[in-house]
Amino acid sequence: MRITLLCIGKTDDSHLAAMIEKFERRLKHYVPFSTVLIPDVKNSKNLRSDQQKAKEAELIVRHISPGDHVVLLDERGKTYRSLEFADYLNGLMVRSVQHLVFVVGGPYGFDEAVYQRGNGMIALSKMTFSHQMVRVFFVEQLYRAFTIMRGEPYHHE
Repeated sequence: MRITLLCIGKTDDSHLAAMIEKFERRLKHYVPFSTVLIPDVKNSKNLRSDQQKAKEAELIVRHISPGDHVVLLDERGKTYRSLEFADYLNGLMVRSVQHLVFVVGGPYGFDEAVYQRGNGMIALSKMTFSHQMVRVFFVEQLYRAFTIMRGEPYHHE
């Protein structure tokens, strides 16, 4: 299995970017992992939120192949404890998912077209985080899940 994190916009904060890169490097020891950054929609200040979501949806869908298993990071998604998330990933591996794509949307969430394409949704918390912070939290949790699956001492319970 390979994993892609697909995100709208870039991470502007150098401290957050450094943290993301640290966990991306660590993840590559467990699984082929990549991050794809989709540029922000141009002239978004002149668009209504539904128009911006529709434009972002076009960009997101272009990066997804028909056979990809797509999981949206969405506040309405299922929440997992770290051990449960590791079990979830392990289940996808057992089912022979070839390409797992996690998607972080723009500031207004996802257009209905993206929800229709998704195979599932995960919420990192009931709280709202900036899209840049979500990336840090997610790559750390992904790394944590792989250390749990391997029985390594990173996670303490």
